[in-house]
Amino acid sequence: MRTLIISLPLAAHNAHTSYDYVTTLDGQSVVTHASATADLLSVGQRSTDVVVVVPCSKLSWHTLQLPKGVGAGSPRLQAVIENLLEDRVLDEPDQLHVALAPAVSAGTASWVAACDKRWLREHLNALEAVQLKVSRVVPEFSPETGATQMHAIGEENAVQCVFVGTDVGGVVCLPLSPAVLVLFAVLPDAAENVGVGVGDDDLVRTAEPAVAALAEQVLQCKVSLLTRPQRLLSAARSPWNLAQFGLANSGRSRTVKRFTDVGHAFLQAPQWRPARWGAAMLLLVNVLGLNAWAWREQSALQARKLAVQSTLTQTFPEIRVVVDAPLQMAREVAALRQATGAASERDLEAMLGVLAASLPPGRTLGAIEFTTGEARLKGLQLTPQDATALTAQIKLQGYTASLEGETLLLKSDSQSSLASQETPNALATKAK
Repeated sequence: MRTLIISLPLAAHNAHTSYDYVTTLDGQSVVTHASATADLLSVGQRSTDVVVVVPCSKLSWHTLQLPKGVGAGSPRLQAVIENLLEDRVLDEPDQLHVALAPAVSAGTASWVAACDKRWLREHLNALEAVQLKVSRVVPEFSPETGATQMHAIGEENAVQCVFVGTDVGGVVCLPLSPAVLVLFAVLPDAAENVGVGVGDDDLVRTAEPAVAALAEQVLQCKVSLLTRPQRLLSAARSPWNLAQFGLANSGRSRTVKRFTDVGHAFLQAPQWRPARWGAAMLLLVNVLGLNAWAWREQSALQARKLAVQSTLTQTFPEIRVVVDAPLQMAREVAALRQATGAASERDLEAMLGVLAASLPPGRTLGAIEFTTGEARLKGLQLTPQDATALTAQIKLQGYTASLEGETLLLKSDSQSSLASQETPNALATKAK
């Protein structure tokens, strides 16, 4: 699935606001990287997954411990966070948009991100106005638990130095200059938390190509190049989603998005390539197996059909064309019975024998109407209980009985079958 990653500018939205953006197909490599206004940005992107990146200088990070009983799904969560932040921020809490770290639980310390609510909402509204549906809002940098990282970003006239890691207390964004770095190093909190110098070999240092030379000059050490598009791709892979509370999507939309992300990752992510090959091979084996099984069953069915036709033509050589072998066999057998005078289950004598064995004592017939394979018996005067018992008893002997008023309808279950006590070959011998 195509993904559009948009970096929000620091300024408030206006009619001429331009957005840096990156497009990717697999989340790992850049397809395009450019800048455009919102209306131009939306051209050809209607079915694209849209991820918005918030610049690090627009976010502040705080650690809070949620009270017991207030978890991620609590209706009081936003109010509790705003109350806890009231003494830590300069702005009024209701002017800030806050977002909680993923997988937070009550009673544990958690990171909380805060930014200007009006600024963020204006940009999101501008994107939605041109039919760009934002699925996630992620921070440019988020607190990491691993080794400390330092990133030099920005333009030559506005270079920023971003520290990320547990030792620096989350995310720290400072101007890149010797004076600021010296000041940062002697601050009490930094002295306790940083634990590494900017030239330490354990520190991961990256810089955008435009500011790499300046970063090496200020830091007095080598830095690795990391382009802005690559950094935006990395930010989009973050587990964070700042679209919470007032900016959150509906529960159904979140569920659909979650399944869409999982499906997208399975279909395109490199780490799922072996699983994709395995699933494809499993599907192929199943399709081949089903086809082989269907061919075998069809062959067996055709063999049985040919065997029935062969039995018909061998028993009755005068039949040249086989249309419905069982029906033709039944007709020929009935003709043989009639020619030899042999009794069958469709004869009146056989039906009366079955009835006599099943009738309650003391019941007599008043009248009989008989056609081939069917008898109407009158005058039995059966009660509902007697009729039910009689019907069940007759059914066990291969006949169907039903009561129509005072008339008992009796007929054979095999009027058009080959049910017979004698084989066709024996009947043919009698006919000769």
